[in-house]
Amino acid sequence: MAKYEIEYFKKIQLFSSLTDEELHQISDKLIVKRFKKNEIILQEEDTNEYMYIILDGKVKVAQTTEDGKEILLAMHDSGEFFGEMSLIDGKTSPATVVATEDSIAAIISKKDFYSLIKAQGKVLDSLLLILCSRHREAWEKIQMLNYNNASQRVKILFLMLSDKYGEKTPEGVKLNIKLTHQEIAEMTGLTRETVTRVIDKWQKDGGINVLKNKFIHLNATFLKEEF
Repeated sequence: MAKYEIEYFKKIQLFSSLTDEELHQISDKLIVKRFKKNEIILQEEDTNEYMYIILDGKVKVAQTTEDGKEILLAMHDSGEFFGEMSLIDGKTSPATVVATEDSIAAIISKKDFYSLIKAQGKVLDSLLLILCSRHREAWEKIQMLNYNNASQRVKILFLMLSDKYGEKTPEGVKLNIKLTHQEIAEMTGLTRETVTRVIDKWQKDGGINVLKNKFIHLNATFLKEEF
């Protein structure tokens, strides 16, 4: 593994506790692949034999309802991984994963995945912590969908995202993730038009600011307001 590749892997939570020597030891188990924007990486109900670790780019995890509506379950970007569920329980992929921009991922086979977590206890510890975090996020999303008010749903989503992507500033919190109104709609079970109306009102009232790089800044007053 080249030096710059080691630096890549150090930024990944799953491997962040490993030394350079330990990263070298697992390098032969990882295969780097490139995916084009809108390319399907995993198809729902397909049998998956690999775990994918995003080195650069972003993907969305979605399910399609019987009436053809897409429900966005999660977004993963650089440093995150997906596909581990099928490797652990042996079942098919529960959702479709699509690259939302040109992306680079390191993939690891089921055999090498188990070899890795058995040989590197620190990787197993990190994996368990990440899976617990995702489980908590799933419960928070269920709570969000129980709200009938559109503003409540979007605000809860922003607060959830602030835990994962938030950067504290003197004026509030900046969400370091780019999401379109359509993606927000798919994550909250709302229409794009409703999301646009909610966000436009918050901007007008000064609760949030959409920055030039499309990141969203949540102002202190917005964070303190009750639902």
